[in-house]
Amino acid sequence: MQLKALLFDVDGTLADTERDGHRVAFNAAFSEYGLDWQWDVALYGQLLAVTGGKERMHYYVDAFRSDYVKPADFVELVAALHRAKTRHYTRMLQEGGIPMRSGVVRLLKEVRDAGLRLAIATTTTPENVTALLRHSLADDANDWFEVIAAGDIVPAKKPAADIYLWAMQQMQLKPEACFAFEDSENGLRSSLGAGLKTLVTINDYTRNQPFSGAVAVLSDLGEPGQSPLILAGHLCGQDYVNLTAIRRWHAAD
Repeated sequence: MQLKALLFDVDGTLADTERDGHRVAFNAAFSEYGLDWQWDVALYGQLLAVTGGKERMHYYVDAFRSDYVKPADFVELVAALHRAKTRHYTRMLQEGGIPMRSGVVRLLKEVRDAGLRLAIATTTTPENVTALLRHSLADDANDWFEVIAAGDIVPAKKPAADIYLWAMQQMQLKPEACFAFEDSENGLRSSLGAGLKTLVTINDYTRNQPFSGAVAVLSDLGEPGQSPLILAGHLCGQDYVNLTAIRRWHAAD
């Protein structure tokens, strides 16, 4: 089937937001609420095993803070912390931005020029997505994507396939007409579960995760004159990830 749409994860895929973005914003929210929770780089790497910010906080308390006594309104507290975290994260973007990963802007422009459709499928909140796209990509970048499937729009987050299935349902497309981009094992399990061929670009937190089933595993998308490191698979005869390579991955058996 002809390729019609590309679906992108956000955190770690479009931009390397986790270590120096979300983690810092979580810590700012904890401090604002007078909590002694502090997520350093190594701990946050462990917490990333759980997708979704609210889910991550529940996991942290259950797995790492047996000394913490949950108040009766703990669920509401976590929701408030998550709102504060989003506010801090948005402020960070406004103050300096978190750059798109290598090759992302180039590829998005190439895909748009070719008339293919774009969508986002992520567990992060819609506010985080909107802020990142506006401040780190373009003022009108939200309009580049036909569908932005984000946050709690589906009850089961990655590695469940729900977010990708929802996005494709909104676009009225079958998986055979789409191609996905991910950076983590949970993300790959989600996209593969939705029947999508998927390219993985790793980051510092995910480089050692298993990526069985991906069409290829790369360090990044690359740029002209700066080829990505190939960890698994191949670049379909190209020097970096472009629409030609994507079409060939998509068409391969």
